[in-house]
Amino acid sequence: MDIPLDALFEAAAVARERAYAPYSKFLVGAAVLGESGRIHVGCNVENVAYPVGTCAEAGAIAAMIAAGDRTISAVAITGSGETPCLPCGACRQRIMEFAGSDTRVYCSGINTVYYSESDISALLPASFSIS
Repeated sequence: MDIPLDALFEAAAVARERAYAPYSKFLVGAAVLGESGRIHVGCNVENVAYPVGTCAEAGAIAAMIAAGDRTISAVAITGSGETPCLPCGACRQRIMEFAGSDTRVYCSGINTVYYSESDISALLPASFSIS
C-alpha cells in the first residue's frame, strides 16, 4: 500500500490543533493509516488527575478500531515542539499490537521540515505479545 505521507501529516496536524493540553501546553496529533486506506486521527487530552489523560496515538488507534480497521499500515505523529515528537513507551506497545514489525512511524515537530522515520520494531525492540 502506498503511504499518503502528506495526507497523514496534514490529518495529524489538524488533530494536534484540537488537542486539550491546558497543563503541559504540549499539543500532539496522531494519524494512523488503517488497512482499508482510511486515515484515523487522535489528539492528546490532559486531565488534572495525572496520568489519566489520553495520548494522541491511543485516540487514533481507538478511532481506527471503532471504524472497523484492525491493522495499522503507517503512523504520523506531530507535536508542538521544535523536535520530532516520538511516541511514549505505552503508545509504542499500542502501535506494535496493531501493526507489523515493519510498520513505518513518521514523527515531526511543529516546524520540522524533515521527518524522522523508523519502523516500530526499532522503536520497541522487546514488545509484549498476546500469543
